[in-house]
Amino acid sequence: MDLEFLHTLDVQILGAVAVAIVAVVVGAVFLFSSKKPKVCLDPENFKQFKLVKRDQLSHNVAKFTFALPAPTSVLGLPIGQHISCRGKDSQGEEVIKPYTPTTLDSDVGKFELVIKMYPQGRMSHHFRELQVGDYLAVKGPKGRFRYQPGQVRVFGMIAGGSGITPMFQVARAILENPNDKTKVHLIYANVSYEDILLREELETLAERYSSHFNVYYVLNQVSCLSYAK
Repeated sequence: MDLEFLHTLDVQILGAVAVAIVAVVVGAVFLFSSKKPKVCLDPENFKQFKLVKRDQLSHNVAKFTFALPAPTSVLGLPIGQHISCRGKDSQGEEVIKPYTPTTLDSDVGKFELVIKMYPQGRMSHHFRELQVGDYLAVKGPKGRFRYQPGQVRVFGMIAGGSGITPMFQVARAILENPNDKTKVHLIYANVSYEDILLREELETLAERYSSHFNVYYVLNQVSCLSYAK
């Protein structure tokens, strides 16, 4: 009788230990998964994001900051890809145009767009009218190219005007990754020095990562300005 009792007790103890282990594992999985940042982009459907800040950088360029649903949310945009933005032109007709955020998924809780607004641009009209508190319809990610850290030894880039944003996205992702030793050379063309978008940000990168990043400004009035060190 005593042996049967001890055997029953051992089974009960083992059962209790097994239940405890399962509970710990389930709790750990839940805790780990709950800490993963929420990805906000939907490749099939437009989602609305609130404009929380608008900075006018020049007479026709502004930086728009949009809030994500939570402070820990990420946009979920792979490096090298872009988003589609939907708005209305001056005639009230729907227009969709691709843009590349200047922020990365390391910038949690928000994403930013630097937009040059052209007088006759259909989507430019939508951004000119966009005020803090308004919402922008966004869908993505889009694009076939997706950068993988270390996939090339040297990355050569050529950009003009507002085409700097996808280059800036890739360059920043490379340079801010300590495990990516890729060197980046950027040639950036504009009409005048005042037209250079993200100039301060580019020159900050050139100073901070001088051994891996060189940027050259090509202007209509001046053949070539270099900010390489």
